[in-house]
Amino acid sequence: MLALLQLLLALFAIYAALTFEEEVRLLVPLFCLIGMFVVGRIEKVRTDSEKARKAFLKSEIERLSQKDGPALKEQNFFTIETLLWPKNELLLLDAVHAIFKDLGFSISPGIQYQSVDRILKIPNTQKSFGVQVMMFKGEANSSHPKMSRILQFEREKREDEKSLIIASTHVHLPMAKRGGKGHITKDLVELLVRYNVSFLTAHHLYDLWQKSKRGEVDIFGFFNRLYTQKGVSPLLPQ
Repeated sequence: MLALLQLLLALFAIYAALTFEEEVRLLVPLFCLIGMFVVGRIEKVRTDSEKARKAFLKSEIERLSQKDGPALKEQNFFTIETLLWPKNELLLLDAVHAIFKDLGFSISPGIQYQSVDRILKIPNTQKSFGVQVMMFKGEANSSHPKMSRILQFEREKREDEKSLIIASTHVHLPMAKRGGKGHITKDLVELLVRYNVSFLTAHHLYDLWQKSKRGEVDIFGFFNRLYTQKGVSPLLPQ
């Protein structure tokens, strides 16, 4: 699409140089050339991000395939890509659901609630999370439309239930550039602390998934601690 725009700008520059008069004959092609340069830079950034995304996915899938076998390669590829670079929240929700099922949790639509995406139950306990799945181009913030649903769930939930946000942040950035970025705004932190809502980024969930599969973390123990924790910073294992 951007390449087509560059071509149109080039054609219009040639047309202007041949048909327009006096200063316009010079100015229009100049602006077209500037536009072509800007479009070219945007295309390069997008291409570099796409290459970095594919390189990350390739390395992860190769590692997973060595452990789990080739049969799971395609499924894992889709889940990882959708979790970390979601195209929309419905696909992101499907990826989150699949990961929790793979980890051994009981997860289901919140049939008794209209305000949550899923009800997540910790095995062998009475503890449950009302899960809201969100995606953000940048940091997670309090302006997301689902914030009102969280407050509704807070009014409706039972004593043994707690709200949990899972947010895929900076969805257009390669993984290498996300490390130095903030993932939650100050106003959202204040809101979640006020209502004692838990928070995980999709990348944190991905790390937990992989560490659990390698036997490096007690995943049910982690979510038990997250359930009892006050505030929003998850107790991520080292």
